[in-house]
Amino acid sequence: MNPVSGAAAVSDTSPEARKVQIRIWRRLGPSGRVALAAKMSENVRSIAMDGVRRRHPEYSEEEVRHAVFRMMLGDDLYRQAWPDRPLLRP
Repeated sequence: MNPVSGAAAVSDTSPEARKVQIRIWRRLGPSGRVALAAKMSENVRSIAMDGVRRRHPEYSEEEVRHAVFRMMLGDDLYRQAWPDRPLLRP
């Protein structure tokens, strides 16, 4: 179990490396962990957008963003937010 999050430990991380990782997370403190989570979320969105661009080079940047929004929100919530936009394939 991860003492920080309560989640199971990652199986590809050695116990020693895991202990170092946990010490670093604890030293970050709450605001540092929030900043790290925000940066990781930003990185995931960037990777998702790159994937959409590769799969759909014909999409404009706005269409790429909306394809990612659809992926993140699901069709029902996306439709509520943008009822008149087409459902672009991510």
